[in-house]
Amino acid sequence: MSGVDKSWLDKYFGITARGSSVRTEVLAGLATFLTMAYIIVVHPAILKDAGMDFGAVFVATILAAAIATFIMGAWAKWPVALAPGMGLNAFFTYGIVIGMKQPWQVALGAVFLSGVLALVLSLTGLREWIINAIPKALKLGIGAGIGLFLAIIGLRNAGVVVDHPATLVGLGNVASPAVLLATLGFVVMIVLDKLRVPGAIVIGILGTAIIGWLVGAASFAGVVGPVPSLAPTLLQLDIGGVFSAGLISVVMALLFVDFFDTAGTLTSVANISGKVDKDGKVEGIGKAVVADSAATTIGALLGTSNTTSYIESGAGIKEGGRTGLTAVTVALLFLLCLGFAPLAQSIPAFATAPALVFVACHFTRNLVDLDWDDPTDYAPAVLGAIMMPLTYSIAHGIAIAFIVYALAKLATRQFDKATLGVLIIAGLSVLHFVFG
Repeated sequence: MSGVDKSWLDKYFGITARGSSVRTEVLAGLATFLTMAYIIVVHPAILKDAGMDFGAVFVATILAAAIATFIMGAWAKWPVALAPGMGLNAFFTYGIVIGMKQPWQVALGAVFLSGVLALVLSLTGLREWIINAIPKALKLGIGAGIGLFLAIIGLRNAGVVVDHPATLVGLGNVASPAVLLATLGFVVMIVLDKLRVPGAIVIGILGTAIIGWLVGAASFAGVVGPVPSLAPTLLQLDIGGVFSAGLISVVMALLFVDFFDTAGTLTSVANISGKVDKDGKVEGIGKAVVADSAATTIGALLGTSNTTSYIESGAGIKEGGRTGLTAVTVALLFLLCLGFAPLAQSIPAFATAPALVFVACHFTRNLVDLDWDDPTDYAPAVLGAIMMPLTYSIAHGIAIAFIVYALAKLATRQFDKATLGVLIIAGLSVLHFVFG
């Protein structure tokens, strides 16, 4: 073990105890960052449609991600990165602002209130209790489902999967430069991982991006650029407007979706990073959910929609990340984007897409551990996993899985499996659909 590994970093994060090293954790952080860096461009573009200033949201996105991820890593000590959530940002813009014709300031107020409610649930231990109440079968199904969800995101970003008016999805132009380069990146990751080359995913992403720049399939925007002003969105939320407009149901919808998305992400990450004990309880989940809840309130103050735990964290975990140092590395890399925005935006989608698909393959191994002799266990778990990519929502998949699981256990008189926690989550799942 090197002298660096014996430092206070090792002692504070328990790096050696987790079978990792400082170098591995930093590489893992880089892998996670590269797979989710797209958010610093995509997210401001979505919120711009709500009438918000692109530059301000760009800065708010980076700061929210950096602060929240640092808290998750340095305090909760989880290898999980956070950023404004996809799906939730679409609901913010196209559901609340455009669909309900509400000012974006009021929408930010609703986001803030949903974060406060989540924080209260987390501090009281109720959120931790609910997550630990998730049966092992559903934990496994959620993990696999998130893998499938990652896969469809990656395949779509690469252009392999496209929408089709008759069959919903279809095969894209496999001869296009983007698809060919993404395929090359995917194969490189497989080969390097098989050869146990450190940083296989990172090498695949960077190599694919560089080739893309050289052949003209992607643009290299430069290295540095000015930092936009945060003033147009900082502290611009309108909490009073939420109550005057009667948007409590919107607050609850944001809460439920964020709650289930986080439960799915943290549960999946816990499974593959060794944080689940023999009884199925997740180690250190209390601090993790508090950090996640605080992230949404912080993000709303800065000027962005719900900030949540990212399933792309699996890229870093696949690279060997096991401690909070992975997340701290991601936080620092996000901060660097404030000054190096053009460089960060130069990583094309077809370069990060194969990383998502590769990680997806790793996540789906959870299905192997299901009890395939009990259909009341495996059927709800598999159904939930399938529904995540098909509905393009982690929350929907989890909700459907719990409803079916509870009904199946009650109908077969397995009352010891239909625990209070299961019934509560199933009830929340019903509410999720009612308010969603």
